[in-house]
Amino acid sequence: MSAPQRTPVAVVGGGPAGLMLALLLDHHGVPSVVFDHGESGQRRPDGSTPGARTMEHLRRLGLAGPVRRLGLPGEHPGDLACFTRFGGRELSRLALPTATERLRRVAAAPRTDQLPEPPHHADRMYLAGFLREHAGTRPNITLRPGWRVTDLRQDARQVLVRAEHPDHPGEDWTARYAVGSDSGRDFVRDALGVRDEATGPRRPAAARLGDRRATAAHLRLPTFHRDRLGGPRAWSYWALDEDPAVNLIALNGEDEFLLLAAPARGGHPGHPADPGALLRRAAGADLPVEVLGDHRWTPGATPVAQRFGKGRVFLTSDADPAPADDGGLGMNTGIDDAANLAWKLAAVLRGWGGPGLLASYGGERRPIALRNAAAARELGAGPGAVARPAALEADTAEGRAARADLGALLRSHGERSLSSVGVQLGVRYDASPIVAGDPQAEPPGDSWGSYTPSSLPGGRAPHLWLDDWHGQGSSLFDRLGPGYTLLRLGPEPPSGKPLQAAAQARGLPLRVLDVEGEPARELYQRDLVLIRPDQHVAWRGNQLPTDPGDLVARVSGAGQRRSGAWAA
Repeated sequence: MSAPQRTPVAVVGGGPAGLMLALLLDHHGVPSVVFDHGESGQRRPDGSTPGARTMEHLRRLGLAGPVRRLGLPGEHPGDLACFTRFGGRELSRLALPTATERLRRVAAAPRTDQLPEPPHHADRMYLAGFLREHAGTRPNITLRPGWRVTDLRQDARQVLVRAEHPDHPGEDWTARYAVGSDSGRDFVRDALGVRDEATGPRRPAAARLGDRRATAAHLRLPTFHRDRLGGPRAWSYWALDEDPAVNLIALNGEDEFLLLAAPARGGHPGHPADPGALLRRAAGADLPVEVLGDHRWTPGATPVAQRFGKGRVFLTSDADPAPADDGGLGMNTGIDDAANLAWKLAAVLRGWGGPGLLASYGGERRPIALRNAAAARELGAGPGAVARPAALEADTAEGRAARADLGALLRSHGERSLSSVGVQLGVRYDASPIVAGDPQAEPPGDSWGSYTPSSLPGGRAPHLWLDDWHGQGSSLFDRLGPGYTLLRLGPEPPSGKPLQAAAQARGLPLRVLDVEGEPARELYQRDLVLIRPDQHVAWRGNQLPTDPGDLVARVSGAGQRRSGAWAA
């Protein structure tokens, strides 16, 4: 048997979260190997799309622009449109901007605008394919497509990984650390002896689906826009006059769609629905349908692991959920996990991360996974969950009144269900041991639909445009270093040299960035703000602590604080 191959980090699962972890490690100069046994690489849409925070992580890697060329074309409407049937009466339309309109709004936004990278409608299928192709060009990333990890063990010094491929002899690897993500998460979780904790049903009790199967299908509909729609196009189309309600999500803006349908009430679990029949019934007409792929799943609870790591092995959130089962929050939560974990792994491997750094990962991210699962339950039910009166298509006064009432209800429901910017940007780590908190200040309230910027340690650093161009290099986020960044704000901020010296003594990478202008000082409310590699605030004050080395020790995970108050 040949000697084991070596890698600093083994990533088990090559979907969006695992690939982003590898790319972020590469950003920090850390090699990794990604094992993907095939399921993550399937061309199968699920309705998940990158949110605002995911797009910010992609921007950090220089990939936001290319990702915006995936999925819906720039001028394709992002509307949510509800009909009695496809081609029937339109009940409501929630007008949402096109991708091009979103970027125009960014270009014209004030300097303190908090959405430098708005969400983008590119299905997980497209995102994963792009990330996989890009990862293949990076010298620090070794891709092992088709390789299934069959054994994973660890000791105090390393993780032993056994990988197998149907066409090659098995391989043994040793890694300093291993991470289970996407389709590899369940295997790694089981190897650790960690259980998933169900976070509650996704529907009210009256609408629970038991063991009946929902349908997801990747369809090609060459005549749908021409023959069934007389009005403007949309991103999400709903047909609500039949049971089950059917949702069509536009994938490429032309002929490819994702069909989603819950099981019909009273349907038998042993008789899965035919996707073509579902579509034709929802359209009330015979349409050419090519089924490119379909599968069934049982809608249920969002799983959250009871712990996010053990020893040298870690887990990301479940970023590989059932189709549209969580509104895409699972994928985006998993990618945000990767952004939290990557810099901590890099810090420890580089020698400046202390023993508390990796230990902080689960404490920071598991509460966020539980929070986002709660948000998914509250926001994830689509228009199909709204009670629908009979005779929706009747050309009578009763029918017109029913359509008007339902339309108003659907618009309100759509506005609420699609308002998740607070979920995406409002992540906070206030109680983290590697955050030097400000006990005198109250964090902003946690709202699913709105985000309040705050420099209070623990939250995402408030965004700021540094010039009127609003292009690459104009964002404050573009100027932050790959390590820590100390912002000096206001007209006469204190020197950062004592903190630089303390950081240098520990080996902690630190960039000092002077940001002039009153808007920046008003936004951050302090003269000095220390920002972590993942763009969260670690500390703030109007002067440095008496012992800057104490602050460096805390934020690097080397030990607890020894002195008094952290904020000045």
